[in-house]
Amino acid sequence: MRADARRNRERVLAAAREAFATEGPSVGLDDIARRAGVGAGTVHRHFPTKDELFKAVIADRLAELAGTARSLTDADDPGGAFFGFFERLADQARENLALSAALSGPVEADDPAFAAGADLQAALAVLLERAQRAGAVRADVGAADLHGIIAGAITMEQRLAQRPAGGLGLKVVMDGLRPPV
Repeated sequence: MRADARRNRERVLAAAREAFATEGPSVGLDDIARRAGVGAGTVHRHFPTKDELFKAVIADRLAELAGTARSLTDADDPGGAFFGFFERLADQARENLALSAALSGPVEADDPAFAAGADLQAALAVLLERAQRAGAVRADVGAADLHGIIAGAITMEQRLAQRPAGGLGLKVVMDGLRPPV
């Protein structure tokens, strides 16, 4: 890819990240092109459909999150690492409509975000296992359960965001993940 084409692709991705985060998946390609300072044809050359552009943005974001989770797998405080990442993930998804949609919805195997999502799930599984061994997370929660739990936490946070006690839904979910006393 030529240098100018690569720069244009990065400008489109950057504009799409911002647009999808604030407006969700419904934002139009023409609006993204305008934000990127390129023509609609440039966007279509790199991403023939809005769905492909959305999936590319989500795959990048999930890969970043997977890297962050992997960086915490050797933390001295496994419970703190797990709950800290869980809270960070839910907070970011509450503010980022695209990430929220990706974490709350199903992902198909041929989707570019599938591999990044699988990497994120694998890193979360390690964080969960370490936190469970340390006694910080209840033993009956499996790695496969986390996707639904995270999706539920995100939905609660979005619905409770208008309350003065922001973070209430997340706190309730995290309390529920702790072992019974």
